Parts: sequence; structure tokens; C-alpha cells
Amino acid sequence: MISTWVSVIVMLVAFVNGARNKDDIQPCAKVQTSSSTVPLGSPVTATCVIRDDCPLVIGQAVHIEWRLGDHFLPSSPVAAESGRISEVVIPSFNHTKAILTCCVQASPIQIVGGVEIRAGYPPPAPQNLSCQTNLTTPNTLTCNWDPRQQDTHLLTKYILFTEIWDSKENHTYNLPPGVNHFTIPRSDFVLFSDMEIYVKAVNELGEATSAHITLEPVSAAKFDQPKILKVEAVPKRYGCLKLRWCLSQHQAWMHSYYLILEVRLKTADSSQWNEPILVDRVKPMRPVDQCRLLHGTQYLAQIRVRYQQSPWSEWSSSQSGVTLESAPTGRLNSWMKVSGNHAHQQLNIHLFWKPSKQFRANGQNVSYIVSLQKAPVERGRVCSTTGNYCAFQLPGRAKKVYLSAVNAAGKSPSTEVRIYQPEDRAVISDVRAIPQDDRSLLVQWRRLVSSSLTDYVVEWRPLLKTDLSLIQFEIADRNQSSLAITGSFEPYKPYGISVYPRFKDGIGLPQTVNAYSRQKAPSVVPKIRIKKTWQSHIELTWDEIPLDQRNGIIQNYKVVYRDKKGPINMVNADLEERRVILRDLNTLSLYEAFLMVSTLSGSRNGSTIHFEIEPFDAVAVVMIVTASGVGLSLMIIFVVMTCFSNHKRLKVRFWPAVPDPANSSIKRWTSDSTRDTSLSLDADEPNPIYLSHLSFLDLPMKLNKQDDDLWLNSAEDTSDLGDSICGSPFIPGYSGSNSDSVPYATVIFSGACTSRPPKEPHHVYLRSESTQPLLETEESFSPKCYQNMAADGMTREQCFFGPCDNDGPEEGTDQVILWDDFPFLQALAMNDTQND
Repeated sequence: MISTWVSVIVMLVAFVNGARNKDDIQPCAKVQTSSSTVPLGSPVTATCVIRDDCPLVIGQAVHIEWRLGDHFLPSSPVAAESGRISEVVIPSFNHTKAILTCCVQASPIQIVGGVEIRAGYPPPAPQNLSCQTNLTTPNTLTCNWDPRQQDTHLLTKYILFTEIWDSKENHTYNLPPGVNHFTIPRSDFVLFSDMEIYVKAVNELGEATSAHITLEPVSAAKFDQPKILKVEAVPKRYGCLKLRWCLSQHQAWMHSYYLILEVRLKTADSSQWNEPILVDRVKPMRPVDQCRLLHGTQYLAQIRVRYQQSPWSEWSSSQSGVTLESAPTGRLNSWMKVSGNHAHQQLNIHLFWKPSKQFRANGQNVSYIVSLQKAPVERGRVCSTTGNYCAFQLPGRAKKVYLSAVNAAGKSPSTEVRIYQPEDRAVISDVRAIPQDDRSLLVQWRRLVSSSLTDYVVEWRPLLKTDLSLIQFEIADRNQSSLAITGSFEPYKPYGISVYPRFKDGIGLPQTVNAYSRQKAPSVVPKIRIKKTWQSHIELTWDEIPLDQRNGIIQNYKVVYRDKKGPINMVNADLEERRVILRDLNTLSLYEAFLMVSTLSGSRNGSTIHFEIEPFDAVAVVMIVTASGVGLSLMIIFVVMTCFSNHKRLKVRFWPAVPDPANSSIKRWTSDSTRDTSLSLDADEPNPIYLSHLSFLDLPMKLNKQDDDLWLNSAEDTSDLGDSICGSPFIPGYSGSNSDSVPYATVIFSGACTSRPPKEPHHVYLRSESTQPLLETEESFSPKCYQNMAADGMTREQCFFGPCDNDGPEEGTDQVILWDDFPFLQALAMNDTQND
């Protein structure tokens, strides 16, 4: 259907717009409109008249329909008998281009006529008309304008008009549609004659004219780039430079005309040009002077030219020159770092300096001298350099040094630098460095109020370089808490920034931070290492990233791990320890993990490692064996200590005790005290064996049983009398059963040594300190009587333990107990004592 309509439209257009001869076939109808081009949105009226000889309507009733493109339009027939005329009105034509067709109702519908209607807007007036003369060979005048490219939907043509006032010569230039510039040939203009120029825009709906301009072609000429021939110092004039210049070869014929010149300058170490200086009415080849410049400073110069109101030429290439030198002026800002003290009689000093805002070097080859005297003589000089810092040593008593700048023309006034010792005072905290752009950082700190505080020194240096000449500093007022520092900060490189407080008599403790002007993700990620594993736990560790590969301040380390069936887990690690412990892991599961390192501006993931937790790993086995060994050792120690604490009882149980009288304490009873108190025997009698300990106690002659018990029970600890006699075999009631030991006794007489023995002598005995056991027998123990040699040489019988029978042994017994039968008692040489 669409292809049919296209063929019909093409045929219709051929009928309507094509050239026809007399023999051509005439269309069946003719469509007429007020205009084939109308303003967009305006109403359109069209009439269709069908010819009488049209074969489509001969002998048939005629019904006419209208179509605009593919859409039917309501129509009204014009009053006529034949009914072959129809009219249609389109209230608002909103198409930029459309075909209106007249159709006859038939089977199918037949198009009998049509017309193409275009809509758009009138052209706007061209704007910003300007013309520029080119003085190179050949000379031309080129004009440009802004066509105001408002879419008119219609073809717009431009016509350029020129008129030379002196000769009244006019020229018109018709330009193709869409072209908005034109170059006037040299024959159609005069360089030094004014001319009027304007441009007109034309399309089917109207025309518009630009504003008229009047110009002298030479005044519209843009000169070629001029050339600076030489820049030199003006003799005997400090701060002045002389510039010699010329025009290009094509414009050299303008040497007799006055031109306007602009000069711009900058110092050799500067990156920005100063404001241009205007020099009016100057002829080419005439030098120009520029004054009020710094002394002894190298400058770069550029110039550009124009004629009256013509456009400026391009800037010339740069040429350099140096003004005359003079002595440096102004002071230097300094910063001193001191180590060592007066006690060591030697100070290590690093002195840094830079020009203040008032300082002028006034020369090219400037050096700096540090001296102990105000006048920098050789004798007091400690340092001379062309750099911006100096390291030297001074005696501990030094208080100040003097800093001067020197060039070929002289020296600057000396800057006094006092030497302050470092002090253990901190008045600043919370130092931060915030990047502003690639060339600046904002340093902020928190300050405390101190009456002796004079100012702050903000120092910064690149951490990857050790050259002290790269250290820079700025001085901030005591009331400041922030300072913007500028310089050639390299991105992704670390800088150390320190803030020092300066007092009237010293320098306080600094606060230091690391900073980056720009950050990104680290260049490398350290490799994870497995340090140790134990049941369900594993410890991972890694090395520190080298400073030159961090590319920023490390914010965190994260270990990401998972097993093949479980979820992804993430653990944050301490920045200083660089280690993590993964806990509660499943045994016999294969895990994978990697390290992620982040800065403020990016993160990077490391390589992946795989590990598996064994049910009993080596660490667990070692721990179990160690715990078992420790437990067994403790049990053995306990058993041995128990055995040693009860060794006596165990010894009695396993090895029967055999007494050794030779080791009994009775052998050591003899002492000096007893020897002194003993009665000597006859000279003919051999020396008796004395008891080691014999105590004489005054006791009442008669002790009842209660007193005896009291005495026996109370003698628990007597160093002189021995141990308690409780349990002694000599006490009545002693059973003589098997016991651990039988103590010896201390014999105590009931009366004085000089008293005569009573008929019933009463003796008390105490157990000795010896625990040496006696040989036990099955025989019952009974005290025996012993013989004692009296002074008269008679042998008398005396009973020491229990009563004694004075009448001698009973009949029928031949048992006689002799003294020699008891060798231990031979030491008891008994002597009669007499009462007072």
C-alpha cells in the first residue's frame, strides 16, 4: 500500500511540476493554493477543479476527497452544477513539508491532482559581522558573521554588500545557501580608505539585513608575529631593560607608521607572566625601555603589535635579559634545628632559610654566609653556600649567628638568628593535612594558650628523598591554627609535615603527620603467610608494604576468606600488628583467602591462598604431649616429696631400726659445766666417764602420785632436763611393748648432794633428747641395784630406779648386778653428799 502511494505521488509531482509539451497527457484535475510556501502554523486554503474530459468522471457521479499525506481532510464542494470543483481549508499547517492531493471516489480511489506545500520561518538578521585584513601576500579582506542558526526549515541565502566611500564603488557578492563567510579580493578594497559593509539573509518567506559596519582595511589588519631582536640592560640605570624589535618581512613596509605595542615580562624562575605593559605610538625598529624591574634579575620578554583598533598580533617568541646587579636587600626568613646541649660543649645545627617578601637578591650568583659575627669576615665564618641550608657545629656557649646574602655588587644586611635549645614542652595536638589541589595542602592543628609562644614553624619534606635541601618551611602567627602550604607536591608520594611551636627561649616538641596531595590504591599487596595452625584456628600474617608503593595512607587491611560451600567472611586486621586469627574453622574443609588493602582513594586485592584445617594438627599433638608430660612430672614430684616427708615411718616398716649406742646423745652429756660440778675421785682412781648432761633438781623429799604426774606431764620442753618422761619405760604402767624408740633418762636426785641417802631414796628421771631406740627384749624390765665405791673403799649397793633391798639378794639366787654390766652408767660416779 505504501509503495502504491509513493508511485502515485511521484507521478503526481511529475504532472504538476514537470516540464510538459503540447502532446503531453494533461492531468484530470488542477489544485490551486494561495502559496506553496507558508509560515509554519498558518492556515492554508486549496481548490481542486476536475476537467470535463477526465476519463475517470465521464458519465459518472463525481465525489471528491482531500488527503494531506496519508490523512483524509474534510472538504466542502463549491456551488456548481457539475459538482467537479472542491475546496479544503487547513486551519494550521504544522508540517515543514507535505503533499496535498485531490482524489476521486472510485474503486480504488484515484488521485487526480495535488500540490507540495512547504512551511518554515523568515530568516533572522545576521549578527556579529566582522572583517579582518590579511597583510601577507596577497592582501585580502575576509568577513564573517553569525547566521543565527535558527532552523527556518527553508533554504537561506546570504548576500554581502560593500561600498567604498572615496570612490563610491559598490560590490555585491551572492553566496551559496549555508555559507556565512566571504573573502573580498584585493582589487575590491583600498587599505587606507573607509568602506561600509553589511550582509543580507534571504529565503522564500522574507529577508533580513545585518548591522552596517564602517572600517579602514588597514585598521582591520592582524599583523604577523613580531620579533624581539635583543634584550639588554640599560647602562647606569638599575632595574631597566631595553628591547629592540621589528615586524615580519611581509609587513616591513609599515616601518613608517605608528603602531601600538604591548610588552609582558616574567622572571626566569616564575611560571606566570606579569600584566602586559602598553606602549602607545611606537614605530618599528625603535627600541623600547622597560624599567622598575628587580636588580640583577633575569627576565623573559614577549611583545605583540596592532594598528589603531586592529586585532592584536600573536605574542612573539621569548627573549631573555638581565638587569644591572646591586647589593641584596631585605631580610631572610630562617628556621634552625639544634641537637646536643651545653653540657656536651658542642651543638649540632641545621639552619634553613628562604627569602622573605621584602628580600631581593638583586643579582644572579647569590651566595649565603653564616657567621658568628655581624660582619661576615673569614675568621668568624662557619658556613658559606649557594643553597638554602647549612649544617655546622658550634660551641655550647654560642647564643646567635648571623645570616647574610652576598652577590658581586655587595652583601645584604645581616639577619640575626638566635640559637634556642629544644624544650620538652608540647602545646599543639591533632595535626592534620588536607589536600586542596595538586599543588597545595591545608595544615591544621589544635593549639593551647601559652604566654611565651611566639609563632609556629610548619616544615615539610618528601619522605622518599633524603636530601636536606628539599626541606621547606613556613612561619605562622601565634594566633593561627591552620596554614596553606604550596609547592611542587608529587601525586601518590608521601610527605612528612611537622608543626613546631617556638617560644621566647626555646623550641617545643613537634607534631608530625604523613600526607599525600593525591592518593590511589597501593601498587602491590603483600603475600599472606600461614604462621601457625591449631584445632579450628589459623593465624595469618604478612609484611608491611614499602613506603614507595603505598600510594596513600593505609586505612585498613581486610582478610576475605571462605570455604567452597560456606559464605564469604571478612576480618579486619590491626594496622600495626598485620596479623589475624581466623577462628571456628571447619576441619577437613578447603579454605581460600586473600588480603585486601585500602587507602582513601582505592583498594587492591592480593593473591589467593588455600589452606585446610587438620583434625589433629602438629600444634595440638605437641600441646597434648606437653600437658601429659607436665602432669606426670608433677605426680612424680608429689610422690617423692610424700615419701621424703614420711621417710622415718617407711624406714621402720621396710628396714627395722637397730640402735647404735655410740651415736646416742648420752655420749655427749659431758660438758664443762658438769665437769666443774663433779666431785673428783681419788687420784689413784681412773677418770670416770662423765655424763654429757646431768641436772640436779631440788625436790621435796616426799612426792605423792599427784605431784609425780604433774611433774611428769609438765616436762614437755626442758633444754636442761631433756624431753618429757611421758611414755618412758621407767614410769609405772610402761608396757614394754614394741615401740619406735626407748628414750634414755636424765637422773635427778631428790636431795642435796651432801645429804645422806634416805632409807627410801626417791629418784626422778627424765627422758633424754636422744631418740636412739634401745634393744627391746621380751623380759620384763625391773630396776636393778648397782654397786658404788664409797670413800672408804667399801663397795656399797645403791638403787637408782625404784626401792632397793638392803639385805642383799634373796636366797636361792646367785644373780649379782655389777656396775660393769651397765657401761653407760659408769659415767655416773655417785658420791655421798653431806647435809649442811
